Amino acid sequence: MTTPAATDSRVPEAVHRRRWVILGVLMLSLLIVVLDNSILNVAIKTISTPAPTGLGATQSELEWAINAYTLVFAGLLFTAGLLGDRLGRKKVLLGGLAVFGGASALAAFSGSPEQLIGFRALMGLGAAFVMPATLAVLMNVFERDEQPKAIGIWAGGVGLAIAIGPITGGVLLDHFWWGSVFLINVPIVILALGLMVWLVPDSRDPKPGRIDPVGVLLSVVGLVLLVYGIIKGGQLADFTDAEVLATMGAGLAVLIGFVWYEKRIDHPSIDVTYFKNRVFSAAIGAIGLVFFALMGVTFFAVFYTQTVRGYSPFQTGLLMLPLAAAQLTFAPRARLVVDRIGYRATTAGGMLLIAAMLAAFTILDADTPIWILEVIFFLMGTGMAHVMTPTSVVIMQTMPREKAGSASALSNTFRQVGGALGIAVLGSVLSASYRSGIEDKLTLLPADLRHHAGESIEATLGVAAELGPKGEALITPAHDAFLHAMHLTAVGGAGVALVGTVVVALFLPGRDPAPKEPGEEETELVAAEH
Repeated sequence: MTTPAATDSRVPEAVHRRRWVILGVLMLSLLIVVLDNSILNVAIKTISTPAPTGLGATQSELEWAINAYTLVFAGLLFTAGLLGDRLGRKKVLLGGLAVFGGASALAAFSGSPEQLIGFRALMGLGAAFVMPATLAVLMNVFERDEQPKAIGIWAGGVGLAIAIGPITGGVLLDHFWWGSVFLINVPIVILALGLMVWLVPDSRDPKPGRIDPVGVLLSVVGLVLLVYGIIKGGQLADFTDAEVLATMGAGLAVLIGFVWYEKRIDHPSIDVTYFKNRVFSAAIGAIGLVFFALMGVTFFAVFYTQTVRGYSPFQTGLLMLPLAAAQLTFAPRARLVVDRIGYRATTAGGMLLIAAMLAAFTILDADTPIWILEVIFFLMGTGMAHVMTPTSVVIMQTMPREKAGSASALSNTFRQVGGALGIAVLGSVLSASYRSGIEDKLTLLPADLRHHAGESIEATLGVAAELGPKGEALITPAHDAFLHAMHLTAVGGAGVALVGTVVVALFLPGRDPAPKEPGEEETELVAAEH
């Protein structure tokens, strides 16, 4: 990789001097977006508990509470990246943080699962304007030779958020009501806004693209229909149901129409010509596949630790520390592994390790020593660190520098879509498998309770608690049915991660992802108050 000469620096000296402080402010903004989902992972069991402790959300409502955020987030990321390129990334960051903070306060006081889903969607709207802008600003305050190191630290921030989130959520749930896991975002947002106004320079693309409202609408509608059909199939334990097939089919048709439309307009939301670059496509695909597997498995891991093993939310947060610690430790150092063995070997090795750890969930039972879960989490986090840092560098350095916002948005779009589909698909596999495993144990229940009790392990145990001593006979079968469903789901996640391993092994480069192209355009650093 060619290191630019000091005299050829494209970053103003005043900005260059405070680049590491700016990176810290960007990581704080990133932290609250990731923190929200990692906190929610610990809180989903509490939210599924009937009022007044929680909202009595069903498993499908919990999936929607997560996916309402990720689908709006993913659907608007590219448009948000273009708006940042056009209007200025700092302005977009400030606006996105303000919306995210306000929606977090509203979510904290939701009176029903439906309200929570709606406010989570609004949070996704704000977050969509935060995530791509952080990486785009990073690319424009660091010279090319320092970008891999900065991106590694940026990716390590995700690990920090994953570490802080579950523990913070556990402490809050042990002392306050469930809404506190959303209210905690507000003071962090206020701090981030103040630091950003003070320290972060504005930047924009001198030749930004036009906004594509039709493309945005088609992508959001298509994804929502597809995910709704998948979740509904899991809820009914029947993917051949007419409503399920019609909804999934409609979603796929809209998404095909979206791709067709994007190829034919001169200002697409997603420029599909980017995907002609096999290296770019492989890196993007790897991110989507790894988050598909990881998010789907994380969804059931919380029910395993809290419901089957009996740990509190705070204890569950501590149990997830190895996953976060490994990411935080290895993400900034992954570039050193890349320097030694190359992008392809590093990323393929990380994906293979993730696949192996997902498969290892099949050895977990109700009495497995908990240290085994800790080892699985640590190695999974190690694998994640060696996938996220190299693929992020490949994506950002494959694209021209002035398109940093667009490249970041595409990366995060596939991350969020992959995660949303992982929760929907693997969550539905878990739900359908659980229902088939518990159904024959529910035959003595009244008909109106039978269907509800089969929705999830929480629903079964809730009905068992209502029945008193008579319901105790359902507890062991519920745990057994859940463990079988968890094992089946983990195998599915491992299979997806193996597909990702093959993709990166075939298509990622060995060394430099993209030699700097001559004539590459400059991104304008806007002289504001700096």
